[in-house]
Amino acid sequence: MTSDVAPLILVVDDEGPMRRFLRVCLSSRGFRLVESETGADGLIQAATRSPDVILLDLGLPDMDGLEVTRRLREWSNRPVIVLSARGQEADKVAALDAGADDYLTKPFGVEELLARIRVALRHRGAADAPPEATFETGELRIDHVHRVVTLAGHEVHLTPIEYRLLSFMTRNAGRVLTHRQLLVEVWGPGYANQTQYLRVFMLQLRRKLERDSARPRFLRTEPGVGYRFQCVDPVP
Repeated sequence: MTSDVAPLILVVDDEGPMRRFLRVCLSSRGFRLVESETGADGLIQAATRSPDVILLDLGLPDMDGLEVTRRLREWSNRPVIVLSARGQEADKVAALDAGADDYLTKPFGVEELLARIRVALRHRGAADAPPEATFETGELRIDHVHRVVTLAGHEVHLTPIEYRLLSFMTRNAGRVLTHRQLLVEVWGPGYANQTQYLRVFMLQLRRKLERDSARPRFLRTEPGVGYRFQCVDPVP
Protein backbone atom coordinates (compact mmCIF):
# COMPACT_ATOMS: atom_id res chain seq x y z
CA MET A 1 0.00 0.00 0.00
CA THR A 2 1.45 3.32 -1.02
CA SER A 3 0.84 6.57 0.81
CA ASP A 4 -1.10 8.15 -2.08
CA VAL A 5 -3.65 5.33 -2.36
CA ALA A 6 -6.55 5.18 0.09
CA PRO A 7 -6.76 1.96 2.13
CA LEU A 8 -9.11 -0.67 0.69
CA ILE A 9 -11.64 -2.15 3.11
CA LEU A 10 -13.39 -5.45 2.34
CA VAL A 11 -16.82 -5.67 3.98
CA VAL A 12 -18.21 -9.20 4.26
CA ASP A 13 -21.77 -8.90 5.57
CA ASP A 14 -25.11 -10.17 4.25
CA GLU A 15 -27.14 -7.35 5.87
CA GLY A 16 -27.90 -4.63 3.32
CA PRO A 17 -28.50 -1.86 5.90
CA MET A 18 -25.16 -2.60 7.60
CA ARG A 19 -23.29 -2.52 4.28
CA ARG A 20 -24.93 0.79 3.39
CA PHE A 21 -24.03 2.22 6.80
CA LEU A 22 -20.40 1.16 6.41
CA ARG A 23 -20.29 2.37 2.81
CA VAL A 24 -21.43 5.86 3.81
CA CYS A 25 -19.31 6.31 6.93
CA LEU A 26 -16.11 4.82 5.50
CA SER A 27 -16.32 6.37 2.03
CA SER A 28 -16.82 9.78 3.62
CA ARG A 29 -13.56 9.26 5.54
CA GLY A 30 -11.58 8.51 2.39
CA PHE A 31 -11.53 4.71 2.42
CA ARG A 32 -12.16 2.57 -0.66
CA LEU A 33 -14.63 -0.29 -0.25
CA VAL A 34 -15.41 -3.64 -1.81
CA GLU A 35 -18.42 -5.60 -0.56
CA SER A 36 -19.39 -9.28 -0.32
CA GLU A 37 -22.61 -10.87 0.92
CA THR A 38 -21.27 -14.40 1.44
CA GLY A 39 -18.24 -16.03 2.97
CA ALA A 40 -17.28 -17.75 -0.28
CA ASP A 41 -17.31 -14.50 -2.23
CA GLY A 42 -15.51 -12.74 0.61
CA LEU A 43 -12.65 -15.25 0.35
CA ILE A 44 -12.47 -14.67 -3.42
CA GLN A 45 -12.43 -10.89 -2.98
CA ALA A 46 -9.76 -11.15 -0.28
CA ALA A 47 -7.57 -13.19 -2.64
CA THR A 48 -8.10 -11.06 -5.76
CA ARG A 49 -8.40 -7.54 -4.35
CA SER A 50 -5.80 -7.67 -1.52
CA PRO A 51 -7.73 -5.46 0.92
CA ASP A 52 -5.86 -3.64 3.66
CA VAL A 53 -8.47 -4.51 6.30
CA ILE A 54 -11.36 -7.01 6.31
CA LEU A 55 -14.59 -6.28 8.21
CA LEU A 56 -16.31 -9.62 8.73
CA ASP A 57 -19.74 -10.58 10.04
CA LEU A 58 -20.02 -13.97 11.75
CA GLY A 59 -23.60 -14.78 10.69
CA LEU A 60 -23.19 -15.31 6.95
CA PRO A 61 -25.69 -17.32 4.86
CA ASP A 62 -23.27 -19.88 3.43
CA MET A 63 -20.66 -20.41 6.17
CA ASP A 64 -19.86 -19.17 9.64
CA GLY A 65 -17.51 -16.21 9.89
CA LEU A 66 -15.20 -18.30 12.08
CA GLU A 67 -14.66 -20.66 9.16
CA VAL A 68 -13.98 -17.70 6.87
CA THR A 69 -11.38 -16.44 9.33
CA ARG A 70 -9.68 -19.82 9.60
CA ARG A 71 -9.50 -20.14 5.81
CA LEU A 72 -8.10 -16.63 5.48
CA ARG A 73 -5.40 -17.40 8.03
CA GLU A 74 -4.19 -20.32 5.92
CA TRP A 75 -2.66 -17.85 3.47
CA SER A 76 -3.23 -14.24 4.55
CA ASN A 77 -2.11 -12.03 7.44
CA ARG A 78 -4.43 -9.14 6.49
CA PRO A 79 -6.15 -7.67 9.57
CA VAL A 80 -9.63 -9.04 10.25
CA ILE A 81 -12.08 -7.09 12.42
CA VAL A 82 -15.17 -9.07 13.31
CA LEU A 83 -18.43 -7.09 13.41
CA SER A 84 -21.13 -9.22 15.00
CA ALA A 85 -24.34 -9.13 16.99
CA ARG A 86 -22.97 -12.05 19.02
CA GLY A 87 -21.76 -10.28 22.12
CA GLN A 88 -20.91 -13.17 24.45
CA GLU A 89 -17.33 -13.48 25.65
CA ALA A 90 -17.16 -17.02 24.27
CA ASP A 91 -17.95 -15.69 20.78
CA LYS A 92 -15.20 -13.07 21.03
CA VAL A 93 -12.66 -15.62 22.24
CA ALA A 94 -13.60 -18.04 19.46
CA ALA A 95 -13.19 -15.36 16.78
CA LEU A 96 -9.86 -14.15 18.13
CA ASP A 97 -8.53 -17.68 18.56
CA ALA A 98 -9.55 -18.39 14.95
CA GLY A 99 -7.26 -15.55 13.86
CA ALA A 100 -9.30 -12.34 13.97
CA ASP A 101 -7.40 -9.24 15.06
CA ASP A 102 -10.27 -7.45 16.77
CA TYR A 103 -13.98 -7.72 17.58
CA LEU A 104 -16.76 -5.14 17.69
CA THR A 105 -20.26 -5.96 18.89
CA LYS A 106 -23.17 -4.50 16.93
CA PRO A 107 -24.36 -1.82 17.32
CA PHE A 108 -21.16 0.20 17.54
CA GLY A 109 -20.17 3.83 17.08
CA VAL A 110 -18.49 5.14 13.94
CA GLU A 111 -15.57 6.67 15.82
CA GLU A 112 -14.86 3.41 17.64
CA LEU A 113 -14.86 1.52 14.34
CA LEU A 114 -12.52 4.07 12.77
CA ALA A 115 -10.16 3.80 15.74
CA ARG A 116 -10.06 0.01 15.41
CA ILE A 117 -9.38 0.31 11.67
CA ARG A 118 -6.49 2.72 12.32
CA VAL A 119 -4.98 0.24 14.78
CA ALA A 120 -5.41 -2.59 12.26
CA LEU A 121 -3.69 -0.55 9.55
CA ARG A 122 -0.77 0.21 11.86
CA HIS A 123 -0.54 -3.45 12.81
CA ARG A 124 -0.54 -4.49 9.17
CA GLY A 125 2.24 -2.01 8.40
CA ALA A 126 4.29 -3.35 11.30
CA ALA A 127 3.72 -6.94 10.16
CA ASP A 128 4.85 -6.14 6.61
CA ALA A 129 7.95 -4.25 7.74
CA PRO A 130 11.25 -5.83 8.83
CA PRO A 131 11.46 -6.43 12.59
CA GLU A 132 12.53 -3.33 14.48
CA ALA A 133 15.58 -3.51 16.68
CA THR A 134 13.80 -1.33 19.24
CA PHE A 135 10.23 -0.64 20.28
CA GLU A 136 9.30 2.65 21.93
CA THR A 137 6.07 4.12 23.24
CA GLY A 138 5.85 6.81 25.88
CA GLU A 139 8.67 6.27 28.36
CA LEU A 140 8.92 2.54 27.62
CA ARG A 141 11.74 1.28 25.41
CA ILE A 142 12.60 -2.31 24.43
CA ASP A 143 15.97 -3.11 22.86
CA HIS A 144 15.33 -6.44 21.13
CA VAL A 145 18.97 -6.90 20.17
CA HIS A 146 20.26 -6.80 23.74
CA ARG A 147 16.94 -7.82 25.36
CA VAL A 148 16.98 -4.73 27.57
CA VAL A 149 13.83 -2.94 28.77
CA THR A 150 13.97 0.59 30.10
CA LEU A 151 11.29 2.81 31.63
CA ALA A 152 11.95 6.55 31.75
CA GLY A 153 15.63 5.79 31.13
CA HIS A 154 15.96 3.26 33.96
CA GLU A 155 16.52 -0.41 33.22
CA VAL A 156 13.73 -2.75 34.25
CA HIS A 157 14.87 -6.25 35.17
CA LEU A 158 12.51 -8.84 33.69
CA THR A 159 12.57 -12.61 33.96
CA PRO A 160 12.87 -14.52 30.65
CA ILE A 161 9.14 -15.32 30.68
CA GLU A 162 8.20 -11.73 31.50
CA TYR A 163 10.35 -10.55 28.60
CA ARG A 164 8.82 -13.05 26.16
CA LEU A 165 5.33 -12.04 27.24
CA LEU A 166 6.03 -8.32 26.86
CA SER A 167 7.85 -8.81 23.56
CA PHE A 168 4.97 -10.79 22.04
CA MET A 169 2.40 -8.24 23.20
CA THR A 170 4.34 -5.27 21.84
CA ARG A 171 4.87 -7.02 18.49
CA ASN A 172 1.07 -7.17 18.37
CA ALA A 173 0.45 -3.73 19.86
CA GLY A 174 -3.18 -2.67 19.66
CA ARG A 175 -4.40 -6.19 18.93
CA VAL A 176 -6.55 -8.17 21.34
CA LEU A 177 -4.69 -11.35 22.32
CA THR A 178 -6.65 -14.13 23.97
CA HIS A 179 -5.47 -16.00 27.05
CA ARG A 180 -4.91 -19.07 24.89
CA GLN A 181 -2.86 -17.19 22.27
CA LEU A 182 -0.58 -15.73 24.93
CA LEU A 183 -0.16 -19.00 26.83
CA VAL A 184 0.65 -21.02 23.71
CA GLU A 185 3.11 -18.41 22.42
CA VAL A 186 4.95 -17.81 25.69
CA TRP A 187 4.67 -21.13 27.57
CA GLY A 188 3.82 -23.63 24.81
CA PRO A 189 0.77 -25.68 23.73
CA GLY A 190 0.79 -27.73 26.94
CA TYR A 191 -0.14 -24.61 28.91
CA ALA A 192 -3.05 -23.44 26.72
CA ASN A 193 -5.55 -23.63 29.59
CA GLN A 194 -3.32 -22.45 32.46
CA THR A 195 -4.79 -18.96 32.73
CA GLN A 196 -3.57 -18.58 36.31
CA TYR A 197 0.04 -18.59 35.03
CA LEU A 198 -0.81 -15.69 32.76
CA ARG A 199 -2.57 -13.69 35.48
CA VAL A 200 0.42 -14.02 37.81
CA PHE A 201 2.97 -12.90 35.22
CA MET A 202 0.74 -10.08 33.96
CA LEU A 203 0.44 -8.79 37.52
CA GLN A 204 4.24 -8.90 37.88
CA LEU A 205 4.74 -7.04 34.59
CA ARG A 206 2.26 -4.36 35.61
CA ARG A 207 4.02 -3.82 38.90
CA LYS A 208 7.29 -3.27 37.03
CA LEU A 209 6.02 -1.18 34.10
CA GLU A 210 2.89 0.70 35.15
CA ARG A 211 2.79 3.85 37.25
CA ASP A 212 -0.37 2.47 38.85
CA SER A 213 -0.75 -1.28 38.38
CA ALA A 214 -4.45 -1.01 39.27
CA ARG A 215 -4.99 1.43 36.39
CA PRO A 216 -2.63 0.17 33.66
CA ARG A 217 -1.87 2.27 30.59
CA PHE A 218 0.11 -0.28 28.58
CA LEU A 219 -1.12 -3.73 29.61
CA ARG A 220 -4.89 -3.49 29.24
CA THR A 221 -7.35 -6.20 30.21
CA GLU A 222 -10.08 -7.32 27.81
CA PRO A 223 -12.50 -8.84 30.35
CA GLY A 224 -13.14 -12.53 29.80
CA VAL A 225 -11.08 -12.52 26.59
CA GLY A 226 -7.43 -11.66 27.17
CA TYR A 227 -5.15 -8.63 27.04
CA ARG A 228 -4.15 -5.81 24.70
CA PHE A 229 -0.93 -3.78 24.68
CA GLN A 230 -1.98 -0.14 24.34
CA CYS A 231 0.57 2.30 22.94
CA VAL A 232 0.73 5.69 24.61
CA ASP A 233 2.08 7.22 21.39
CA PRO A 234 1.27 6.01 17.83
CA VAL A 235 3.28 2.99 16.71
CA PRO A 236 6.11 4.29 14.46
